[in-house]
Amino acid sequence: MVKHYTNFNIKKLHRGSIILIGNFDGLHLGHQKLFRLAHSYKKKYNLKIGVVNFNPMPKMFFNTKLKNFRLTNIDQKIKLLSALKVDFVITKKFDKKFSKTKALNFVSQILNKKLRSKFIFVSNNFRFGNKREGDVNLLRKYEKSFNYKVIKPEPLIKSKKIVSSSLIRILLERGFLDKANKLLNRNWTIQGVVKKGRQVGKKIGFPTCNIDIQDYVLAKPGVYAVKVLRKNSDKYLKGIANLGYRPTFNQKKILLEVHLFNFSGNLYNKLLSVEFLKFIRKEKKFKNVNQLSDQIKKDLNVAKKTK
Repeated sequence: MVKHYTNFNIKKLHRGSIILIGNFDGLHLGHQKLFRLAHSYKKKYNLKIGVVNFNPMPKMFFNTKLKNFRLTNIDQKIKLLSALKVDFVITKKFDKKFSKTKALNFVSQILNKKLRSKFIFVSNNFRFGNKREGDVNLLRKYEKSFNYKVIKPEPLIKSKKIVSSSLIRILLERGFLDKANKLLNRNWTIQGVVKKGRQVGKKIGFPTCNIDIQDYVLAKPGVYAVKVLRKNSDKYLKGIANLGYRPTFNQKKILLEVHLFNFSGNLYNKLLSVEFLKFIRKEKKFKNVNQLSDQIKKDLNVAKKTK
């Protein structure tokens, strides 16, 4: 597993590395292309690869009304970065004090003094420091002074659009799950703990696991075919999920409810990873429970055929 730091006081063996800075939310195809490039530098210069990211994401820190935004949580991100064979990750807490760090101090005291960065990978629109005063030009200005080289890779283009976390969020919000999954190069996944709900599903014959989606991006409310992985298990359970407000029951809070096929057992307080396979239909308010039950049976048939 990748070494995970929560500050910039890293071990000596990780100093003088290739440093990639960004949110890397979703670790999509564009990010994966970036890491392949980083590995080519690793091979050529015999250096380690480190990632600097922040929690919460700066955009969420400055805009407190921005609740449903993330594609991945920190645990998922670390696991994905480990799969990309990164040597270490720094997840710095983004708070008021850190947000006031002067851009030049970030370069001189953190990137140079603490990390001893040799190559710094950033996107063209990268901003940093107090009031976003730092940019790629500032980083380049101090290349010789601090003995590093800035690498600004070209973005990945698919269907004439730049592959980005923002694009994937839009696709999910509009119900284009298949397109989002292709750009992620995997199934979009929500990870959460099962909480006790109103047990409405159980009463109508379809017991569900209720999961608070926390600050995940809000995909289009509706019914999805899913597969579920329990913590410390490698066996997937197939199922069907409703993501939304349950209009038939006047639910006001967004909720993810998952019904597992051929499963019996207590999953309360268990951590589940719910992979979204297919968008079946949008959320709908039914006149009564019988209509809802009939529709669920139809949805189940679709979900069971989904691979």
